[in-house]
Amino acid sequence: MHKSKLAGMVVDCDGDLDAAANFWGRALGHDSRPLNDPNNAGYRELDTGSKGNYILIQSVDHASRVHLDIETDDIEAEVRRLEALGAKKIEQVRSWWVMEAPTGHRFCVIPAEREDFAEMANKWS
Repeated sequence: MHKSKLAGMVVDCDGDLDAAANFWGRALGHDSRPLNDPNNAGYRELDTGSKGNYILIQSVDHASRVHLDIETDDIEAEVRRLEALGAKKIEQVRSWWVMEAPTGHRFCVIPAEREDFAEMANKWS
């Protein structure tokens, strides 16, 4: 058995990251800030509070789009579950997988990190 849940939304921006973070922060009513991790300089985070889903703004070298992150306590089990539903693996990045839904939408399967993961996650057998 493993667990997973929606972690958040990532706005992929092919352009000025700070301008994009400023726009989305103002549009959604949240302050934006760089992530604390220097390995993630290409991201800005909107302050949505400590609980709930996150919103990240990410610098990318492909067309701008929005994608979802699904967090899980077992990456490989969740990837297999999603493949059985029709998704396909696109690329492994660090410890997570970029996948594509049957509809063509990209999303990521990432390790669980949110405080509310255990209490909010779906259980899969």
